[in-house]
Amino acid sequence: MKNIYDFLKNLKNEKRVKECQLLIVNDDRQAQIASDIVAYLGFKSFVLSDFRANFGDDLLSFSTELQDITKVLNSYYNYKKQDKILISPIRTISYALPKEKCFDSFTINFADTIKIDEFKSKLYNWGYYFVDIVTSEGEVSIRGDIIDICPLGSDLGFRVSLFDDEVESIRKFDIEDQKSLKEEIETFSINPAFLALDEESMGAINEQIETVSSDAFIKDIHSLGFWYLNDLGEYLPNNLSSFITQEALDEIEEVYVFEEKRINKDKFLLTPQIYNSKTYQEIAPANVKEFISFHKEKKITIISGTEAKVKAYDLDLNDKNIKYVFDNYILNLLGNDEVIISLNKEVKKRRKKKVKLVLDELQLNDYVVHEKHGIGQYKGIEPVTVMGAKRDFVIVMYAGDDKLLIPVENIDLIDRYVADGSSYAVVDKLGKGSFAKLKEKVKDRLFAIANDIIKLAAARELVNGIKINTEKKLLEDFPKSAGFDYTKDQKRSIKEIFADLSSGRVMDRLLSGDVGFGKTEVAMNAMLAVVLDGFQALFICPTTLLASQHFHGIQKRFSEFGIKVAKLDGKTSAKEKTSIKKALENGDIQIVIGTHSLLSVKTKDLALVIIDEEHKFGVKQKEKLKQLREDVHIFSMSATPIPRTLNLALSKLKGMSSLLTPPTERLGVRTYVKEFSDKLIKEVVLREKRRGGQLFYVHNNIASIEAKKADIEQIVPGIKIQIIHSQIKPELAEKIIEDFEEKEFDILLATSIVESGLHLPNANSIIIDGADRFGIADLHQLRGRVGRSNKEGFCYYVVEDKKQITDDAVKRLVALESNSYLGSGTALAHQDLEIRGGGNIIGEAQSGHIKQIGYGLYLKMLEDALASLSGDEKAQKKTVDIKLAISAYISDDYIHEDRVRLELYRRLSKASDIQEVYKIEEEMEDRFGKPDIFTKQFIELIIIKILALDKGIQTISSYEMAITFTKADDTKETIKSPSKDDDDIIATTLRYLRK
Repeated sequence: MKNIYDFLKNLKNEKRVKECQLLIVNDDRQAQIASDIVAYLGFKSFVLSDFRANFGDDLLSFSTELQDITKVLNSYYNYKKQDKILISPIRTISYALPKEKCFDSFTINFADTIKIDEFKSKLYNWGYYFVDIVTSEGEVSIRGDIIDICPLGSDLGFRVSLFDDEVESIRKFDIEDQKSLKEEIETFSINPAFLALDEESMGAINEQIETVSSDAFIKDIHSLGFWYLNDLGEYLPNNLSSFITQEALDEIEEVYVFEEKRINKDKFLLTPQIYNSKTYQEIAPANVKEFISFHKEKKITIISGTEAKVKAYDLDLNDKNIKYVFDNYILNLLGNDEVIISLNKEVKKRRKKKVKLVLDELQLNDYVVHEKHGIGQYKGIEPVTVMGAKRDFVIVMYAGDDKLLIPVENIDLIDRYVADGSSYAVVDKLGKGSFAKLKEKVKDRLFAIANDIIKLAAARELVNGIKINTEKKLLEDFPKSAGFDYTKDQKRSIKEIFADLSSGRVMDRLLSGDVGFGKTEVAMNAMLAVVLDGFQALFICPTTLLASQHFHGIQKRFSEFGIKVAKLDGKTSAKEKTSIKKALENGDIQIVIGTHSLLSVKTKDLALVIIDEEHKFGVKQKEKLKQLREDVHIFSMSATPIPRTLNLALSKLKGMSSLLTPPTERLGVRTYVKEFSDKLIKEVVLREKRRGGQLFYVHNNIASIEAKKADIEQIVPGIKIQIIHSQIKPELAEKIIEDFEEKEFDILLATSIVESGLHLPNANSIIIDGADRFGIADLHQLRGRVGRSNKEGFCYYVVEDKKQITDDAVKRLVALESNSYLGSGTALAHQDLEIRGGGNIIGEAQSGHIKQIGYGLYLKMLEDALASLSGDEKAQKKTVDIKLAISAYISDDYIHEDRVRLELYRRLSKASDIQEVYKIEEEMEDRFGKPDIFTKQFIELIIIKILALDKGIQTISSYEMAITFTKADDTKETIKSPSKDDDDIIATTLRYLRK
């Protein structure tokens, strides 16, 4: 930092700015520091991403960096002043980058004429993805006379409405919920999503891509185009005066180890190196005010984002000896005649927004659960003509080829069938009544579970809790020693726990959050509060491995406070056990971390019990837990998200907190989809070994897992492998995992048993064999095993033969690879996990019941049982059978994409009041234009359904002009429509229901 500052300052003073147009640094972090220096000195900085791909890699998993490079180069070339400096990490600049002629932009203005075919062709050549719904930069969706597009660098999309081929209106829209903003705008600009290529250039690149041998799953411009720019690319150091930092020079060897196709490294060595500054040194003053007082005679500059921050450091804004710069630069230097101090903290990278709109991913042949008829197979939506009127029906197949037709307005009666990963759905038989009996059986069991939960909660309500003082200064300072900034969720959860602990009532709180999201850090705040007040805490884990992981982490954090922490588990010797138990009883030890052996210890002043992964404890252990629960505070933690509705049901009985945001220093997991080859496996294993890491290899078949081990040993001779799966004894499995953590071997070859609960920061590559046979949620979960430290994780979804797998599997895998498949990959995974998480919270091994009726229905029934026993019983769900001779459906002329129609059918069928329907209609008009007559009639059909339910009507049918309404008590009323036209029948029905 000091070298760059000194060098550029001298250049500026001597007016030799042109002598540095390119600054070459080591990585992203150094690039950010350099950018702050360049901007502070008054130059215009343009920072390229650290592009760490190897030549020929499939670039789908580098799409973020590529988009970033496109954006930055576009801005750089369009900035026409002389005072600009391009800053690049060494790996990025060592490849040929696109020339200036590859960048362009065009505007769309109100009243412009757009020729759709030309427009589509241009956007395709410019690298835009054509999608159903635009949810991220570089995507476009063209639906009849509506164009949605999100250009690179824009947080919002732009929605263009056409009248014939003329632009009638332009509005921005939120890509999270797809709703457009009210104000119309006059114009907006579109830049390339990859490069501004013409037909010829695009053809030349595609032609070359076709001829190369690559293991890219899909060979196209997005995955390989960057490598074959040919005369469209150039090596920038050839024509720019450039300087390189010492760290970047040191990195050169590493960059070139496995590479050809990069610029000759001697070119960098010829680049004048930035000299070592004798004038400046880097500083990190602990007390800014005091530091300044020692250097009064120098020129002092304070950089701060806000005036409030200056006041917080007790500095005088009116002090004439200090120059204040209000900006976000981070620069801390002490020179012979000047001091620069920044009060700003490092700004973390912005995370991608999560899409709120989850598309319905119900696939053909997926299993579904009908509330009355049980498990069947979804066979799509088909139009059926009944009495001359056309309607859409959901087709569900049952045993014996029986077919159930469900009107789309009642699609809310079915849900995707989700059970645990090893469960296979058994299709029910229609009309046998056996599913109703099964539901009754499950209902009785669930009432017993719900009863237990409520009794426990009620008993604890009557007990006075231990009141803990949570206002101590030390508790305020504790988060600062974590070495990272807490997320908003962590801060909120700690606040909620402290409120419970200091309330005088017994705490019973559940914290849910993914592994690595900082649950233990939250728990440590509670432990510290209790210990500082003179009490003790127990931390109970399901396995010795987890106990050991937690013990090391907690002991390290509490060592500076003089708090005694011990570990008690199956591996503790008998002598140690006796000593720890005695010390716990005497009060000599404040915190003990261990497994279920802690359930029977005696303590002196126990105030808090923390239970990690509570659902992993068996029934007998639960009974012991209940005895512990009488008067101490209970804090449970779970790694699966809890469904929102169950959260509401349970929150009346226990406190609920959740961590949904990952820690800021966590890097994403670089994901690849590949066809199996010995070369690939060897490359992946050796690359991870080179950086001192270990690997997971997931092979989900116990019968052939030994053969797979032999295969890998043959591909990579000398590699150490251990196998783990569900048939291995728990003690041995624990020993294997411990050895893996101790780096005794290189590869853990496992079934999908490794999907959750493990935190092994040194294992940062995972290979998933037969990835096409896993669900999207499982793949997402497995990918989460790696990238848990500050090292980048690598995930390889491997398939045997890409020609043999379904289009749907290809879509899902590529979706996960590029992390952007309309935002539905992670959203769907989260949906599945939520449902499974709900099953876990109950803490019972209810897998039998769940397998028979699916998680979704199981949870619905549990919520109903909890609500019923809490005196908050919801009215039994009623349905209405509508047999009106009208054509009512969302037409595929209006919305072409089946999955988008399915999602709207589901949302409309679930709508419980008319205002909600009108809101969805408004959104549909905004996104797809004015509804056609059949779509309008379907929306009116939904309104008829809601009004009929309110009036307790069970059936509405029509024949010719007669419309008959049947109530629950079987009384009927028939009225007459002026004609048998659809609009008259609808209007007459609505009039009757509204009177």
